[in-house]
Amino acid sequence: MKWREIDTIEEWQSALEASTDKPVVILKHSTTCPVSANALKEYDDYLAGSPNAEPDYLLVKVIESRPVSNQIAADTGVTHQSPQIICIKNKHSYWNTSHWSITTEHISAVLD
Repeated sequence: MKWREIDTIEEWQSALEASTDKPVVILKHSTTCPVSANALKEYDDYLAGSPNAEPDYLLVKVIESRPVSNQIAADTGVTHQSPQIICIKNKHSYWNTSHWSITTEHISAVLD
């Protein structure tokens, strides 16, 4: 399984709407940060295993897609951090964490 990158407000709005049917998991990723590179590796490792197949797994590059990242923060009420993982169901965040707390084990504990 692989994540899907979103880079437009329209793609984000569509994903938020879709969260009423199935959960959405978003990794906010900075392409210039080593901590974020580690978080992306953990996210990829989780998805390479046997992840919960229900959520839609997304990635937002926070520098390249700043308006999308800002809109996610506004719509979810989750203060922006990077790296950051946010889980959304029914248009509301039900779990988020950031930085070194983004691990395969932590993601598994919440999603599986």
